[in-house]
Amino acid sequence: MTELKTAFKQIWAKLAAIYGSSVLLMMLWVLGLLAIICIALFIFFNSAAPTSLTITAGEEGSIYQKNALKYKAILAREGVTLNILSSNGSIDNLNKLADKRVNVDVGFVQSGVVGKIKTNKLMSLGSIAYQPMMIFYRGESKNLLSDFTGERLNIGELGSGTHSLALSMLKENGILPGESTKLIEKPSINPVEDLLQDKIDAIFVMGDSVSLQMIKDLVKTPGINIFNFDQADGYTRRIKYLHKLVLPKGSIDLGKNIPVNDLNLIAPTVELVARDTLHPALSDLLLDAANEVHGTANLFVKSGEFPNLTTQEYRISPDATRYYKSGKSFLYRDFPFWMASFINRILVVLVPLLLILIPAIKLAPSIYRWKIQLAIYPFYRALLELEKDAFGSTNDVDKRQEIMNSLDELEARLSKIKIPAAFADMFYGLRGHINFVRTRLLAEQISDAVE
Repeated sequence: MTELKTAFKQIWAKLAAIYGSSVLLMMLWVLGLLAIICIALFIFFNSAAPTSLTITAGEEGSIYQKNALKYKAILAREGVTLNILSSNGSIDNLNKLADKRVNVDVGFVQSGVVGKIKTNKLMSLGSIAYQPMMIFYRGESKNLLSDFTGERLNIGELGSGTHSLALSMLKENGILPGESTKLIEKPSINPVEDLLQDKIDAIFVMGDSVSLQMIKDLVKTPGINIFNFDQADGYTRRIKYLHKLVLPKGSIDLGKNIPVNDLNLIAPTVELVARDTLHPALSDLLLDAANEVHGTANLFVKSGEFPNLTTQEYRISPDATRYYKSGKSFLYRDFPFWMASFINRILVVLVPLLLILIPAIKLAPSIYRWKIQLAIYPFYRALLELEKDAFGSTNDVDKRQEIMNSLDELEARLSKIKIPAAFADMFYGLRGHINFVRTRLLAEQISDAVE
């Protein structure tokens, strides 16, 4: 402890020798720089990409839920934990994302469900898949949705994308809630049995609210038909966010030729919607996962068709735009996630800090020298005035003696100023100039006395 105090005193003495009485000012400057460094370090350690995030998916067993589990496994390879929230579907997901009180970062949202929900704090990472609407019904073949008038229709649970789209399509066909058509909003545990036992006449299903296995069971059940959207092109004109899809003949089961004909379906897209606080590095990881999960070919899409930036209802994330144009940034492409995050923080925080500190450190002596010069310059101004008076046209002996006294007084005032050793050149230079004027003035007095 004694050695530490001694070392501190030595350092203080050296600083005092350089900066003189303004060592406190110098210390304040140093403390200011240290404060900037501390703030930068705080930002550095708090700007790290999170190692966990939360996604709101769908019901247990739904396609949304299955995709979320695939995302979870992919992100785990990079050391990021994906927490999965169950939900009632797209509208519920969007409500969770829009509600700041809910701890969620990203979710699967079907296009066309925004309604009056405020989305100004949300952004889209792009569309990831088509979400085909399938209507399974019993009885004779139907060509128009209006043919379901007066029947019992299971349109999906309130809050799901299925429910929202079903209401929109039925409205276009003149079928409204509260009229002769019974719209059932409570999903059945076994819709296949409900159809076979004549409890319902049709069920509207989509991936956000039902399992893939249930769709396969419905497709293969004898006596249950799949509705063919003959007016698919018309629906895409009337409801802008819909797309026409074709389910080829035999594509579900070639041996049993299911379906027996090409089927026209309509489908909105599913978007990966995130809060605008999502870290750019996590945005890249999510899009990597989306590419892996949704980038392959299936019944409805070609390889590489998804994900894409086709969206109509949300602003596009700038990080997603950059990703689609050039892929992940160099660091996250060539280094492990944790290492890339660390290097990125160094580049983002410490490099700008050095760009600030290096000029600031270099500037400190100049600023301090300027301060010393401000203390010296008034003496030069007074000296110039005295020299002007001393060597003017007057030959008054008393006037010259008065100027000589003023020079002595000026020098006495100068000797009271404490100048750091580093700036002694200015101090002694001023004293030399005072002596120069005094010497000239004495020479004038001697010359006048001789004459």
